[in-house]
Amino acid sequence: MSVTVRVPAKVNVQLAVGAARPDGFHDLANVFLAVGLYDEVTVTPADELRVTCAGPDAAQVPLDRTNLAARAALALAARRGIEPNVHLHIDKDIPVAGGMAGGSADGAGALLACDRLWGTGASRAELLAICAELGSDVPFSLVGGAALGVGRGELLTGLDVGGTFHWVFAMAERGLSTPAVFREFDRLAEGRRIPEPVASQDLLDALAKGDADALAAAVTNDLQPPALSLFPELAATLAAGRAAGALACLVSGSGPTTAFLTRDAATAEKVAGALSASGTCRTVRTAAGPVAGATVL
Repeated sequence: MSVTVRVPAKVNVQLAVGAARPDGFHDLANVFLAVGLYDEVTVTPADELRVTCAGPDAAQVPLDRTNLAARAALALAARRGIEPNVHLHIDKDIPVAGGMAGGSADGAGALLACDRLWGTGASRAELLAICAELGSDVPFSLVGGAALGVGRGELLTGLDVGGTFHWVFAMAERGLSTPAVFREFDRLAEGRRIPEPVASQDLLDALAKGDADALAAAVTNDLQPPALSLFPELAATLAAGRAAGALACLVSGSGPTTAFLTRDAATAEKVAGALSASGTCRTVRTAAGPVAGATVL
């Protein structure tokens, strides 16, 4: 017997970052949108815990107990007094180290799959609590759709979305470390007062109306300046997408994937073609959202 769970990528349509907290984290106002690029996590009983991975850039995925999928299985097993003897296989399609929560998606997928395989009967609240222990983006990977995350991003409120938004994602030639981007944020912010992070009402209204033009006018990412500081070549990718007709161009999360909001699916294909031809990125994908969170197949 095995259980397979499909989990989506995310894009941050707003990422407001507060000052560093005493615990080293930052308070956030993080508006997540789940988009239709997916990893699948399959869990099968085994003699011991092991992780395998296939798909684009699978060689970059750790296969030891630092992998978020393995950590999810261990966390649920510890709570239930179960031996975590499972084979976790990840079919990757979400970019690795790309700011689209691929690792977090694998953690949420493994947690839900192990819950089903072991019949633990964990409540939604318990699964979300385990997700929050695993990482700031993991709860949203479980929930999907659209949500505002506060605290360090793990405290979620679901958001209404009045339509489908079409995106193009350009993958960079190399990765970016999320902790390094936050450290650069702190360095760039030295000596100035950082306001409390709050969600933009204009952005929430644009989501609720399904208005791509209004959303494009409201998207922001406070991690974009530090990401560009560490990876200046991303500016050329953003410029290429803007020139091709994207409504909005931004770094996705901590990067280095760049995200381009378009008016419709046809424009997304046009922008994707221009980005592919621009020589400023490694690969290009299109996706629409919102989509559902972790789902048992």
